[in-house]
Amino acid sequence: MTTARAVAPLFSALFLASTGPVFAAVPKSMPEAVPIVVAVPAAQDIPYPGTIGLNIDATDLDRRVYRVTETVPVPQGATSLILQLPEWLPGNHAPRGPINLLADVHFEANGQELEWTRDPLEVYAFHIKLPAGTTAVTARFLHTSPVEPSEGRITMTQEMLNLQWEKMSLYPAGYYVRQIPVKPTVTFPQDWTVFTALDGQNASGNTVTWDTVNYETLVDSPVFAGKFAKSWDVGNGITLDVVADKAEQLKIAPEHLATFNKLTDEAIALFGARHYDHYNWLLALTDRMGGIGLEHQRSSENQYQPNDFVDWDTMAHDRNVTSHELVHSWNGKYRRPAKLWTPDYRQPMQDNLLWMYEGQTQFWGWILAARSGLQPKDVVLGSLANSAGYYSEQPGRVWRSVEDTTHDPIINSRRPLPFSSLSRSEDYYSEGMLVWLEADQIIRQGTRGKKGLDDFAKVFFGMKDGDWGQLTYEFGDIVAALDQVYSYDWATFLNTRLQKPGQPAPVKGIQMAGYQLVWKEEPNPYEAGRINANNYVNLTYSLGINLSADGTVTSTMWDSPAFDAGVIDGTRILAVNGTEYSKDAITKAVTDAKTGTAPIELLVKRGDRFLTVPVDYHGGLRYPWLEPGAKGEQPLDRLLVPRTGK
Repeated sequence: MTTARAVAPLFSALFLASTGPVFAAVPKSMPEAVPIVVAVPAAQDIPYPGTIGLNIDATDLDRRVYRVTETVPVPQGATSLILQLPEWLPGNHAPRGPINLLADVHFEANGQELEWTRDPLEVYAFHIKLPAGTTAVTARFLHTSPVEPSEGRITMTQEMLNLQWEKMSLYPAGYYVRQIPVKPTVTFPQDWTVFTALDGQNASGNTVTWDTVNYETLVDSPVFAGKFAKSWDVGNGITLDVVADKAEQLKIAPEHLATFNKLTDEAIALFGARHYDHYNWLLALTDRMGGIGLEHQRSSENQYQPNDFVDWDTMAHDRNVTSHELVHSWNGKYRRPAKLWTPDYRQPMQDNLLWMYEGQTQFWGWILAARSGLQPKDVVLGSLANSAGYYSEQPGRVWRSVEDTTHDPIINSRRPLPFSSLSRSEDYYSEGMLVWLEADQIIRQGTRGKKGLDDFAKVFFGMKDGDWGQLTYEFGDIVAALDQVYSYDWATFLNTRLQKPGQPAPVKGIQMAGYQLVWKEEPNPYEAGRINANNYVNLTYSLGINLSADGTVTSTMWDSPAFDAGVIDGTRILAVNGTEYSKDAITKAVTDAKTGTAPIELLVKRGDRFLTVPVDYHGGLRYPWLEPGAKGEQPLDRLLVPRTGK
């Protein structure tokens, strides 16, 4: 018989065997951070020793490849050189330089290939070792521009191209870009017309050169070139330089062309000074090259749909980009937020004041479009209504301020969002516009109509006629200029409207201007034009969705009836109340539901599942409009009246 004393050691042995060996506690490995070594020097405001030769072959239309040869003088005695592609791009307000499209990169000196490495911290920078006695480095590389929209914006087609220097040139680190001289040369397809704000254009065959220019001005002077092209002088030192997919698309009626002349007159009357020596409106009539609206000091890049000139009335909604980008010559390029101006394209930009840079530009872009006749008054009112309607119902305004959306160019880079109405996007444009409308009305009411935001524009932008440098500003400068026009607590006003979330719907300026936001069952003229041109169904303010032509949901309003029913982006509607999907079928169902109690029944495909979804909504079709609050001329009507008699 085994005794208890004998069993105890046995159990102990079995326990040890089952649990494995016992080890003393070992301290966990805990690494320490390796210090970050910044190997790229900060920019200094000193001249670069020599002129860079930049030669680009832009003739490969089939492969859409730009072939670059760049010769960079080397400071005497240098043993290394750092060349970098622009990262933080003006007008993009974000680090969007397409370093991923740079390929087949080689550096050489005196006929010998040079060793290079990419900076592991700043991947836009190339470190190049130099043999003794090197006087210049030649860089050879390709800019492989997108061939499909999924790869990025298409910049080269069989009929036109848009050459942006910052996408396909390198610059030496350690210098203000305004101190780096460059001699540009480009070879274009044979017999193409070339437009740019660069000076000294000279052609030899299909190779074009320009005067030596500093790198900052070069980057600010893109090129449009095309097989079908035409240019018009539209007054005030401005030319309208147009390329098109087809020759017949360049035809424009004299009275329509006159609205561009009128727009330049209205802009000069508004701002009171020019901040360019000459200005080129670069405009592409295309659906083949990617869309663009990008500001520059002496030019802008713009895109209309191919038939915008010939179908003038039908496409009235589509022309605002040109007035918006023209305004940027004053607001954004000449007057620029101090923390958005940078000495090179390496230093990060700070976007906090984009509600001024873009928001007031949005305001003036629409006002000038109406004053000039570039866009009809009812289209301009429709655009204002769209913004007022959206921000009256956008749920994201509860948690996120307008100013916080100024960081979206960096945070989101215009990528699609699953629920943009909740996340918010770059709302500093259009909500900023509505805030500036309210500011205008505060001034007009306070001065009994004697002054308005026009007076602010002259104070803030109208100095130093002919100066096309940059004059920076900060928040206090905006407040001081407003106060110079009309004494008011502008700091509190701007802080409340722009820097605090959860504010009331931004319709006060509309109401002060004698109009009101109303809802109707048909789209306003601006939205109707967009719907017809782009072939979509807008049910944002009824079911809470937008639909493509085949019934696929392209956007969903958070907390809307469709959202509550589980209908989200990517869902495809196949049938409505038992009838095959069509635009007429779904709009009829929304209308019919007003007088019934049964939900709208949708048959949808979501992924590989087919579902029947009831949507309980009975409010009918809803689209935002602006209407006068009383009979007679209202303050908003007077704001849209031309200021010039030409």
